[in-house]
Amino acid sequence: MRYAFVDESGTVACNADNHFLAIALVSTAQPRTIEVLVRKAHKKYGTSLASGEMKADASSEATIRKFLQKLAAQPVAIVAVIINKQSIVRPPANLEDIYREAVGQAVRHAVSRWPRMEIVLDKRYTARKLRYALEQSIREQIADLHQEVILIHQEDSLARKELQATDYVAWAFFQKYVHGDSRFYDLIAGRVIVEEVVERRVWQKKKAAHPGS
Repeated sequence: MRYAFVDESGTVACNADNHFLAIALVSTAQPRTIEVLVRKAHKKYGTSLASGEMKADASSEATIRKFLQKLAAQPVAIVAVIINKQSIVRPPANLEDIYREAVGQAVRHAVSRWPRMEIVLDKRYTARKLRYALEQSIREQIADLHQEVILIHQEDSLARKELQATDYVAWAFFQKYVHGDSRFYDLIAGRVIVEEVVERRVWQKKKAAHPGS
């Protein structure tokens, strides 16, 4: 069984100050190694958040650099899907469709390599209806792929330390594309197996793929 953890940096809003949405997926056969890495980093570097959760945007550059170096030393594989919102002329009526498709595309890249996966998404929605819509969108996007077992969970990053590690990875991609700063990305570049930039002028919901189509 392969495990994957998915988080994002940026928002789905389409405006002049917000050009990119970065979705990061960190895959591993041994999630315990990532959990231990986060726990050790928390004890060593601490956090400014009262919740005790490690977040890249609340960490010093030195902490981010050291953490990403240690993560890159682990046997992980990274998939990233970057949405260039500057290219969108006609956004969807529901901007969450952008997020859902981006996450689905990242998962698709992973499932095409590992047909037995347990996927943990950062819990973006509190409403059960929205959580269901996200999972349904993902499953539609991977419907034509060979699958053995694909489990999808949406969990709080405070409880799943691996999601906190993925937050740092998504942040590194965000810095590269939004600010042109690749210093942090360069630390994990050797672990990146897919880095897809999506540019679509007209954003309409894609039709579900079906086996044999």
